[in-house]
Amino acid sequence: MKFKVPSRTLYNASSAVSKVINSKNVLEILNNFLIEIDDNKMLTITGSDTENSLTARIQLTEADGSIRFCLDARRLVELLRELPEQSVTFEVNESTLAIEITYPGGNYNLVGLNGDEFPLPRKDEEAETITFICPATQLANGIDNSLFAVSSDDFRPQMMGIYLDIQNDNITFVATDTRKLVKYTNSTSAPGVTAACILPVKPATIIKNIFAKSEDNLNVRITSKRIEIETANFALSSPFIKGNFPDYRRVIPENNPYTLTVDRQSLLTAVRRVGVFVESGVGLVRFRISGDRIYLKSQDNNLCVTAREEVACSYDGNELVIGFSAPYLIEILNTLSTDDIVIKLSDPGRPGVFCPSENVKDTDLIMLLMPMAIIDF
Repeated sequence: MKFKVPSRTLYNASSAVSKVINSKNVLEILNNFLIEIDDNKMLTITGSDTENSLTARIQLTEADGSIRFCLDARRLVELLRELPEQSVTFEVNESTLAIEITYPGGNYNLVGLNGDEFPLPRKDEEAETITFICPATQLANGIDNSLFAVSSDDFRPQMMGIYLDIQNDNITFVATDTRKLVKYTNSTSAPGVTAACILPVKPATIIKNIFAKSEDNLNVRITSKRIEIETANFALSSPFIKGNFPDYRRVIPENNPYTLTVDRQSLLTAVRRVGVFVESGVGLVRFRISGDRIYLKSQDNNLCVTAREEVACSYDGNELVIGFSAPYLIEILNTLSTDDIVIKLSDPGRPGVFCPSENVKDTDLIMLLMPMAIIDF
């Protein structure tokens, strides 16, 4: 059986699918792609880790039959990465699964595996499913703004993913690790349904990487156990994280009376600089906010080092001394994208609320950061 495919098209598809494959697999066959060609000359490439699966589709112009086989994923991706952009011919011996890959000036021989041995996640054939269509960027942007706040604590598995709160007119993305929290609401399109699930980090990262700049619409199907996302070129299937996500609405302060407006880049670079001098494992930076200035201070008494900075700002409130973790604050400032940001504060023991100075149309972004205990500046 023989077929031809453009090398760059095949590389883009296989490289995307390879992101679902684990670096180490218990089953050797999971190091392979499942490659299928049907009678309509549709080539599909599938990768899996037994729980998640990702499939890419390519419409071929030349194929002389149908076939199903497995091929080493790492070798194929690395080979295609180095090939010039041109047509590549695959010739597969259907009885021995000997595979010959040729192009002008090159010839490669591999041995495939039986495609029937490839384990795919079991599909949910439930009568009750929730389906909706949304732009790919709506999902990708929500994940991009919230992924950094996901917990890595195995003792709180419900917080090791992004909570999708799907309402008739918007989708809200929430992530928290108890020290920071992100709530991003996007109403670019109205799903027209209500549902909720906790999306694990791995499929969330895949969605973000594949669809960040895509103009496609996503067909989303939600059952009681899985989420399936499909476009003309890709199909992703992933299980949810079981359990109840914390009630994020209860922890967001409704009335922080002090408002601070500051240039994001100026504050970010200042925190990075004083962050070099924080105590290892603590990361504490002290802030004294007064009038039109933010004074920053960090120190490591073990090494007798101290750092001080000051940043211009616009502040409406009483003088306030508060402490924040430098690494967490840097994550928040890196995720926010506006030139100026607004920080709403109350007292040294309540979380600071970080917002862009102006939200992108049809979006609302709120970030919380819990303060660290300090005695004085």
